[in-house]
Amino acid sequence: MKLTTRGRFAVTSMIDLALYGTKDPVRLSDIARRQQISVTYLEQIFCKLRRADLVVSSRGPGGGYRLARSLDRITAGEIVSAVEGKVDATQCRGDGSCRGGAECLAHGLWSELNSTMANFLNARTLSDIVERYTAQHGGEARVPVSSILPARSEQ
Repeated sequence: MKLTTRGRFAVTSMIDLALYGTKDPVRLSDIARRQQISVTYLEQIFCKLRRADLVVSSRGPGGGYRLARSLDRITAGEIVSAVEGKVDATQCRGDGSCRGGAECLAHGLWSELNSTMANFLNARTLSDIVERYTAQHGGEARVPVSSILPARSEQ
């Protein structure tokens, strides 16, 4: 299975954006500093997140990134898919041709894992993840989830 650091960092960065982007856009350099991820790597991730319409960017002084939708309308599955593509544990990319045109003996197992993982990630919204984080850390981030709104559409 390929859930790489890119997928993990994308989810972590989106949580950071949700926590710190309530009023103003968040600069990648701030996310990089807080999460200890290189800015160059974040630029690659956010390019894909922007193409997937999960974030919007603004340029100039005070520019940065904001969420494109409300927290309860963005899932972990969307975030991972945006940067990883389809996460697949099979060797055949799901088409059943693992061994020269035939399914491998464990094809059903790996297909079920794919389904379970997709269902798990798609059932977790950014809102759920942020609420869980703040509950576990005693509200350390001090950001009420209800105050986190999506970015305005830039025309």
